[in-house]
Amino acid sequence: MGSSTRMVVALGAVAAIAAGCGTTSAADAGRPLVVRLYGSDANMSSSLKDKLTDAPGLLAGMTGTSPLLELSEAFQQRLRGVDPTLADYGYAAEAYDAVMLAALAAESARTTVPTTVAKYVVAASTSGAVCESAAACLQLAKAGKDFAYRGVSMRRSGLNDKGEPSSASYGTLHFGRDNTINTNLTEYIGAGDESLASTAPAPPFTAYPAPGAGKRPPALKVGGLMPHTGRLAFRSPPRFAAAKLAVADVNAAGGVLGQPVEWVDGDDGTDPFVAAATVDRFVNLGVQVIIGASSSSVTKAVIPKIAAAGRILISPSSTSDELSAVPDNGLFFRTAPADTLQARALTDVIMRDGMRKVTILAREDAYGLGLQKNVKANLVASGMPEAAVDLVTYSTSSENFSGLAARVRSNAPDAVLILGYDETALIVKALYAQKIGTAAALGL
Repeated sequence: MGSSTRMVVALGAVAAIAAGCGTTSAADAGRPLVVRLYGSDANMSSSLKDKLTDAPGLLAGMTGTSPLLELSEAFQQRLRGVDPTLADYGYAAEAYDAVMLAALAAESARTTVPTTVAKYVVAASTSGAVCESAAACLQLAKAGKDFAYRGVSMRRSGLNDKGEPSSASYGTLHFGRDNTINTNLTEYIGAGDESLASTAPAPPFTAYPAPGAGKRPPALKVGGLMPHTGRLAFRSPPRFAAAKLAVADVNAAGGVLGQPVEWVDGDDGTDPFVAAATVDRFVNLGVQVIIGASSSSVTKAVIPKIAAAGRILISPSSTSDELSAVPDNGLFFRTAPADTLQARALTDVIMRDGMRKVTILAREDAYGLGLQKNVKANLVASGMPEAAVDLVTYSTSSENFSGLAARVRSNAPDAVLILGYDETALIVKALYAQKIGTAAALGL
């Protein structure tokens, strides 16, 4: 198997590991194993503290990355005006821009028919004069002038020909002793290449229907396919708040095609079956644009259904590289950067810290497996020996991680990267139960 091992945490695995095939001696088994803990966009959130109310300080010293920009205080205040309970702003910028692109594309297309609107989405971010607000961009669209939306997340460049960000910004995040992100330590790193933005000409503007010439197009309906329930529900509040704020901003600027945009709330449940049922409901309600899903695996599962229904799907947070190749009839877009970029950012952080041996724990889904593979490739390319990178995976339904923790102790790395959702809290607890953690968490 080499350094890559697929493992389902079960009693049999625990017994095999405890029997001792690794590098840790029986004498070492009772000693603390100090490691650097790392995470990524799905778990580097202050909201994770709510899963660790009985374990204060367990995340102290954990570091990771997430697509993130330095948001203005004014924008943060506006988000809190929608949801005063927000603990962080993960993917809020991307959710806001997803709604904005949909609205601007519909205004440019002079229709809310999804298959037509989709042809204008990329161009709304790449063509003509730069504009930064709903009012300014809608004014240009109504005048039939090409424009390039530069909003909250797409500051440097627009989408590429695949309908994905050509450039991005990542934040290096650090958990403090209160199990929340210490924002004073956040650093911002640019990634991607502005030159990869699409250079395709914008589709032509058509004339608006003459007054009294017939029935006007249906109002634009935007559905939120993000989790209120499931493993990623703890990460969704900023995205819902930002999407609703964008709808409000578009409507304050006159709406789309002279009508208010309607927000239709939904739940993807962090589950393909829940998401599919929500998509069916959206289709029955006449929703033309769907914002979501949150996880890459759910997005991958619903793209065929949405493409068959002729709806637009724009994900603000699905990052798996696999999504770039899923057949979508030109109807899938995302404002979150692909994991090839995050893998490089994570690798930079790990290598900068001088790590020499890394265990990467990942969910067995499109997100976890894809990012795990990309990070390993980048670590090896950066000079880390392939044998020094141990890949361990776990079932998305796992609740007991004692066997996984035993595997980590057996391997005795100096760094552990966790690519998980809210089960990260259970993993960290399992590690701590076997005296594995950061120096701060272990009180050393």
